[in-house]
Amino acid sequence: MEARLFVGGQWVEGGARIEVRNKYSGEVIGTIPEARREDVQAAVEAAQHGAAVMAELPAHRRGEVLRRAAELIRDRREEFARTIAAEAGKALKFARIEVDRAVSTFTVASEEAKRVHGETVPMDAVPAGEGYFGFWVRRPVGVVAAITPFNFPLNLVAHKVAPALAAGNAVVLKPASTTPLTAVMLCQVLAEAGLPAGALNLVVGPGGTVGEWLVTDPRVAKVSFTGSPPVGRRITEIAGIKKVTLELGNTSPVVVAPDVDLDFVARRCAVGAYYNSGQVCISVQRIYATREAYEPFLDRFVQASQAMVVGDPLDERVDVGPMIDEREARRIEAWVEEALAGGARVLTGHRRERAVYWPTVLADVKPEMKVVAQEAFAPVASVIRSDDFEQALEQANATEYGLQAAVFTRDVDRVFRAIRRLNFGGVIINDTPAYRADHMPYGGVRGSGIGREGVRYAIEEMTNIQMVVIRTGS
Repeated sequence: MEARLFVGGQWVEGGARIEVRNKYSGEVIGTIPEARREDVQAAVEAAQHGAAVMAELPAHRRGEVLRRAAELIRDRREEFARTIAAEAGKALKFARIEVDRAVSTFTVASEEAKRVHGETVPMDAVPAGEGYFGFWVRRPVGVVAAITPFNFPLNLVAHKVAPALAAGNAVVLKPASTTPLTAVMLCQVLAEAGLPAGALNLVVGPGGTVGEWLVTDPRVAKVSFTGSPPVGRRITEIAGIKKVTLELGNTSPVVVAPDVDLDFVARRCAVGAYYNSGQVCISVQRIYATREAYEPFLDRFVQASQAMVVGDPLDERVDVGPMIDEREARRIEAWVEEALAGGARVLTGHRRERAVYWPTVLADVKPEMKVVAQEAFAPVASVIRSDDFEQALEQANATEYGLQAAVFTRDVDRVFRAIRRLNFGGVIINDTPAYRADHMPYGGVRGSGIGREGVRYAIEEMTNIQMVVIRTGS
């Protein structure tokens, strides 16, 4: 695919072309121009015009465009899935699930577009309010900068673009430079669905240039970013006075009580740890099994990990494809080597071929090791013995992050203890922290970010409350 930037409803050229490669074979599958500063400025200007149009577009029309977009994505399901598998290295079976989720995200957004409303305020609840009538409404913020990562090149884009459009905003989208082709296809879909010119604009390039030009532009009213904590901190430093949503990752813990079906838990944890090569913000990373459950769970989890099929993501049989590039595979290889030097044991995996890193299970890790303390973002999971359920909760909480955590237990008392004790944006009971439904509120606390996604909740983040007060007496 010889792609171009999308600005003001037109496909335009930019600077030098960026090569997009199949992450398994290394073959060039497309190119796209890197945005220059003037391209970013033109995109923001086009978005300003698009925002004015979108703000006046009736809710039912916004809903129709988003519903039509969902239908067009469904019609091109296989094309989208194969593009995701090639440019992101995601196994085709999971790429298809991502496409289905994007259809759901746009469908929910089409419905939520019709539910952006306010409420009355009982002004006479205080003496100063006597003789006044009050209500508030939600107004779109205007121009939204959406900066998205490589790991979900369609659905994480959908989670920013769909609610922004549903609320009546315009968007300047900067996808990851390693996976821009899926975003190009989405722009095609939305244009075909009848989206007004300028309502969605696409620029591509490094975060240090293109990303920072977007974030610091005073015409941008809202930044929605998913990515690494260092970049998130940088955005908060340079954005200025504007709304910011940050989704910055996790060291996702799982607590396993002794009263569960360990075969089921092991299989779910293997999928949660290794799909998309572990390159998921809520990928299973730290598993705390109580003393009674530890040995039998560890045996089952190793078996489930070894059952994952590794190879070309376009092969229907494959579960685990390559990481996004060889540099990342070398990084996690070095992290595991460091853990081994500190006394950890590898029970399976720790094998690398170019960008492919095999599903890896570690035991005897220490809390300060990188594979435990930092986000691995790789197909590596550590199984850790806990004396009891209370200690497992303490160990799960012992992190600077707080996106999602999971607990497997049949004991309702343990369930409510976990809910009270775990300081995370989401607590998943009897499934892994990798679980997400696309309409639920999703986001973290502590170092995992600011704000919430999930269509309705993202709309709230992408609108401002306007209070209206009417004096009714003379």
